[in-house]
Amino acid sequence: MSGRARLALCAWAATLMAACALLPLVEPASWIVQAAFLLGVQTVVGVGARRIPLARPLTVGAQTLVTLVMLTLLFARDQAFLGLVPGPSAFLHFGDLLQQGGDDIARYAIPAPLDSDGIRLMVLGGVLIIGLAVDALAVTFRSAAPAGLPLLALYSVAAGLSDGGSDWVWFLVAAAGYLLLLLAEGRDRLSQWGRVFGGTTRVPGADTGPTAPVRTGRRIGAVALGVALVVPLALPAMNGGLLDAAGTGGGLGNGNGGTISAVNPLLSLRDSLNVDEDRQALSLRTGSDTDISNLYLRIVSLDDFDGRTWKPSKRSITSVPDDFPTPVGLGSDVKRTEIETTVSAASWYQQNYLPMPYPPSGVKTRGSWRYEPQGMALVGDHGQNTGGLTYEVKSLEVAPTAEQLATAPAAPPAIEREYTELPDSLPSVVARTAREVTEGSKNPYEQAVALQDYFAVNGGFEYDTHVEVGDGPNAIANFLRDKQGFCVHFSFAMAAMARSLGIPARVAVGFAPGVPQADGSVSVGLKDAHAWPELYFEGVGWTRFEPTPTRGTVPSYTVPDATGNLTPDIPRSSAGASAAPSASASASASCSAQLRRLEACDSASPAAAAAPDGGGPWWAVRGQWWYLKLLFWVFVGLAGLSIPMSPMLWRLRTRSVRLGGHGRSEADAAAHTLAAWQELTDTAWDFGILPDDSQTPRKAAARIVRLGHLDPTAAASVHRVADAVEQVLYAPRPLPTAGLTQDVLRVIGGLRGSADRGTQARALIAPRSTARVVWAASEWWAGVSARAAAARPTLRKPSGQEG
Repeated sequence: MSGRARLALCAWAATLMAACALLPLVEPASWIVQAAFLLGVQTVVGVGARRIPLARPLTVGAQTLVTLVMLTLLFARDQAFLGLVPGPSAFLHFGDLLQQGGDDIARYAIPAPLDSDGIRLMVLGGVLIIGLAVDALAVTFRSAAPAGLPLLALYSVAAGLSDGGSDWVWFLVAAAGYLLLLLAEGRDRLSQWGRVFGGTTRVPGADTGPTAPVRTGRRIGAVALGVALVVPLALPAMNGGLLDAAGTGGGLGNGNGGTISAVNPLLSLRDSLNVDEDRQALSLRTGSDTDISNLYLRIVSLDDFDGRTWKPSKRSITSVPDDFPTPVGLGSDVKRTEIETTVSAASWYQQNYLPMPYPPSGVKTRGSWRYEPQGMALVGDHGQNTGGLTYEVKSLEVAPTAEQLATAPAAPPAIEREYTELPDSLPSVVARTAREVTEGSKNPYEQAVALQDYFAVNGGFEYDTHVEVGDGPNAIANFLRDKQGFCVHFSFAMAAMARSLGIPARVAVGFAPGVPQADGSVSVGLKDAHAWPELYFEGVGWTRFEPTPTRGTVPSYTVPDATGNLTPDIPRSSAGASAAPSASASASASCSAQLRRLEACDSASPAAAAAPDGGGPWWAVRGQWWYLKLLFWVFVGLAGLSIPMSPMLWRLRTRSVRLGGHGRSEADAAAHTLAAWQELTDTAWDFGILPDDSQTPRKAAARIVRLGHLDPTAAASVHRVADAVEQVLYAPRPLPTAGLTQDVLRVIGGLRGSADRGTQARALIAPRSTARVVWAASEWWAGVSARAAAARPTLRKPSGQEG
């Protein structure tokens, strides 16, 4: 196998290894086999074109054409001529598929199904574009180091989308592919005797480092690998979201202890409510006498509020007990009924918290799970999730009376201290509104009901799932002013207002009651994703309230009896919302521009709902699939950058060829010496010293030294190269001159050191010597025109005729 073919094989392998970072994002993973085959065809075409040989642009053009034909065969066969040749209809179809892919991105959670042609086109087409760029840079133009940039783009975006648990594995795989490519290029260069290993005369104090191409490769390689490590840190991992793919789980140790620090479970709740297709996440079966209108599935509670985000506190975890303890605060005189529920999770719904009715009294499940006593929740240990899991839950249906809640004694000091804490940054309007709404209430229970009715009935609030995320402590105040939002806004605002009144409060995250099915089961879909406040009453424990209009069901203990004096409530059920998603979850969801500053839409808190760590850039909270769109635009951006970067890349490539490998015989001396001299004069041209072909090499060298303000070492190098040029031009038998490459590199360093930053940037980004490309193209066109003119027959007039 030739060196160029070996390099092409390494470019194919490097692209495929970087593409492995996309494996966690789509399913099934068999697409990687198809991508490998398509990349292989693309690579073989490049190898064949270079063996002919075709000009470099034609080689890239041939690979581009074959890539387009393959994509046409896969995705636009019916719209193409003969099923292979794309025409206007095929390109329009590609546009439709890309638009469909963008729409599907908004509909599905990771991992996305590849039965969507739009997503499949984006994945396969993106990998092929990256492969084409890598092959063109590393093999066709013989610059393996810059080929790390498209590989970096592919890896970084994929790492930003993944759950973060195995990012280091994909980084090692992608980095190994890139290093393999660099080593293959180095071997190819050395095989051409492109470096002098010894015997070169060294000038004291001169640069004895590696040649410019090697230095450039090392620098670009180091930068690319460094950025590949840093960029994913700036992109938020997608683990642990309410409806995202599961993260790495939680828990430390051997099952007898440890801690968890949960991520924000509300990161994509709004996106789940706004999906076009209400996919079934869970299926439930309970006893025939169970009231499913109260069957909320609780995942986790959010109890830590710092003014910018609500999140679960860091809690101790233990092994799962056979029988769960009695819930904190629940007295023996409160009516309760134990119910049994069998839950089956869809294979794509991979949540690392176990959805259960609250409070649970026992769980039977397989896999590795841990128990968090404070929230009575189960969390997956070391990657365990709910995907495809079926489990049984025993839970208590607690039915307190309004009297029991109204006469509840004060909460224990520890609970009151922890669950009424509010940050100083919370606007005063929140507490003031809470006092105004609950004015006249005689006890915490009546205050809680007044808050619930204020949001759900008489406060003038509207349910809107299209409210955007904001970033500031005034988000709750804005919500109270604009009165538009969805369950996150309502639950977080009520919990904060309850705390301001001294009522212990937290927020539960999970699913509202689902929709009964004909077979007796209950279907719980994406649009049933929900958040609600839980308030603590001693003797009853953590008690659910429902402030969100049109969602869930009103707890019976908040509805007045015949002698009660509570504000009437309006029954609501989410079952109808699930049965007709467009009527409940999104029919009223017309986004208000005023609330697009709110922070509680798809993030952790309506107060600022930032990233899981409590902060983050604006793009860190817009939903995980926004990053796959970013992947597409990265491809477009790289293609756009190739135009302004082409002069620099051409110049680096030209320098590499002129100063690179060459023979050591006398026959090769003239070519190498003249190439080194042309590189020297072109570099001087890049720094503003125009070439003057009318001068002898000696005079031209003196002119470069004078105008370039070169130091004695660099000046000596210029004159040595000029002497070598005169020797090969005028000597009867030109002899090789050692050290020309090092001399030219010293001159380049001297010119760069004596120039200002603007001149240095101009010489790098827009080198003047690239005018030679225009001259070469002009000469080529002149030659083509001359040959075409010579090939045309000359028409002569017959004798005796007049024109």
